[in-house]
Amino acid sequence: MKVNKNFKIFIACDTTSLKNVKKIFKETKNTNLNIGYKFGLEFINSKNGRKFISTLKNKILFGDYKFADIPKTCSSAIKAVSDLKFNYLTIHISSGFEALKAAKKASGKTKLVGVTILTSLDNKAVKEIGFNKDVKKLVLSQARLANKAKLDAIVCSAQEAKIVKKVFKKEIITPGIRFSSNINDQKRTLTPKQAYRNGADWLVIGRDITKGNIKKNVQTLIDHLN
Repeated sequence: MKVNKNFKIFIACDTTSLKNVKKIFKETKNTNLNIGYKFGLEFINSKNGRKFISTLKNKILFGDYKFADIPKTCSSAIKAVSDLKFNYLTIHISSGFEALKAAKKASGKTKLVGVTILTSLDNKAVKEIGFNKDVKKLVLSQARLANKAKLDAIVCSAQEAKIVKKVFKKEIITPGIRFSSNINDQKRTLTPKQAYRNGADWLVIGRDITKGNIKKNVQTLIDHLN
């Protein structure tokens, strides 16, 4: 696999520190990759997070809010953050079809991304929640629902990307990407190369890039893809 700009990476800016986010921006500039930036609840809800995001221009921005509520609340929340001009926003597919439809209508030009079963969960964990299907069957059902609701993209483990691709033909975004066997709090992980081979369009990578020497970590990613 030759590295080129078709390799699309969202860098997860999972911190409350504005200084750290600015450092991530500076040290992940790379002409060999197509890089966007994912902001989750940690940074979005920090003291300076929203204000900083509002100033960003010419960046691919992913607002990982993971909305999960009744249809009216989901659509209103999406309208409430429209000024931030995110390219992507997330909603839990488990919110249900009516909420997905309402959110899609409210999202306008922003791509609405359906989140399947979180990559921190495995079969044991979903049974504890009360599901009687295994993870792969749940994710496949959710992918069908996302397709029915005309969502623009899906978040799923790279392990499920192949089966999702059979029923959902738009963008597939895969977190839980690891360079090594150190999986931290994730359960369903794959390497960058494995994820792309399974059909991922975007990889979401956080700690494996943002912890330690960021420039060196980006080079490690490129080496993984070659």
